[in-house]
Amino acid sequence: MWVIARWALLGTVAALAIAYAADYVSLRHRLAHQTANDPLEAITIQHTYAIPHKDGMAEIVLAPAETQTCVHSLFPHLGYSPCWYVQRASQKTIVM
Repeated sequence: MWVIARWALLGTVAALAIAYAADYVSLRHRLAHQTANDPLEAITIQHTYAIPHKDGMAEIVLAPAETQTCVHSLFPHLGYSPCWYVQRASQKTIVM
């Protein structure tokens, strides 16, 4: 039983390492042959804050817009977050 679990864990780690390496090589190739928004893109993020009041209501406040650079890849590379993560995280309301 432990042998199967060990091989499954080893296979999963190897698959993740290969996927990360392939993603990095793809990013480096696309950096060498850039197009308009590929592989780096600047996304404007508008954060929304929900401030609860004592009466049970909430006040919605928009923070100043900020620009964040992201990378079109599956994993974070070169100090940038993936664009799919930045877009998804920017749509959430932050409850204070």
